Amino acid sequence: MKIDKFVLAIIGVILLAWFFPRWGSPGSGVPLDFIASIGISLIFFFYGLKLSPRDIKTGLKNWKLHIVVQATTFLVFPLAVLAFYPFIKTENGQTIWLAFLFLAALPSTVSSSVVMVSIAKGNIPAAIFNASVSGLIGIVITPLWMGLFLTQTAIDFNLGEIYFKLLTEILLPVIIGIFLQRYWGDFARRNSRYLTLFDKSVILLIIFKSFSHSFENQVFSAVDATDLFLIVTAVILLFYTLYFLTFYVSRLLGFNLEDQITAQFCGTKKSLVHGTVFAKILFQQSATTGIMLLPIMLFHSIQILIISFVATKLGKRK
Repeated sequence: MKIDKFVLAIIGVILLAWFFPRWGSPGSGVPLDFIASIGISLIFFFYGLKLSPRDIKTGLKNWKLHIVVQATTFLVFPLAVLAFYPFIKTENGQTIWLAFLFLAALPSTVSSSVVMVSIAKGNIPAAIFNASVSGLIGIVITPLWMGLFLTQTAIDFNLGEIYFKLLTEILLPVIIGIFLQRYWGDFARRNSRYLTLFDKSVILLIIFKSFSHSFENQVFSAVDATDLFLIVTAVILLFYTLYFLTFYVSRLLGFNLEDQITAQFCGTKKSLVHGTVFAKILFQQSATTGIMLLPIMLFHSIQILIISFVATKLGKRK
């Protein structure tokens, strides 16, 4: 099993932020916030260019599968985390729990969902449809879930301002990309590899800035080795709980193997791209952004490792 290069790059930028936290601070002289905002808009503009209306129209037919995937992503995931809310007593525990709620409220990842479903010989058109639609639904649903609890904390959370930023930085570029697809869509799909590299570069920049801010304010001093072990354990348990739940629901609804693979792979994925983008907007004035990103980064690494193994095994079937 090879370690994902992007995971290694994430570890690298976190170490860089740890050793040189001032490089990512507002006083560094480099307008990282502005650069990241432009990068985010370009990511979703290219996403709109690659979003095929034909694939979405084809995918609409398999409505039972779509309901399972989207309900798992935006309802079952947050409810699973919400069940532990009454047991949170400390301020540090509250922050870590909010980070897990943020993870649970995020949409499914697009690229890796489709790639893994393809390797496992699942229902690829349905995977494309669900992954694409999930990102658009998340623009509305993710801030709503976080707003239920962030308004009760010290974190500055203005839902109107957040939706304005989401609309201008994310939804508007997607819409522009969709309208220009007839001219540049083929170009975007041909150069998908380079666009993915650009996406990851912007994400690494946001992660570096977030962790620089957190390290500079010593936010992680409250997270010791025991807490980190518990966070990793909770991430693994959350993944497997939802993975097997979607398996049983798929069997109950009589899905064939291809649809079952798509339900399990798309329903249990969470997007690091959306996580870093939403964190920049939702927690823009908060030094705890690094902690908020910690569970999603761990989840991203673990889901790639586990699903890669399962997809390769399924792909070998006759």
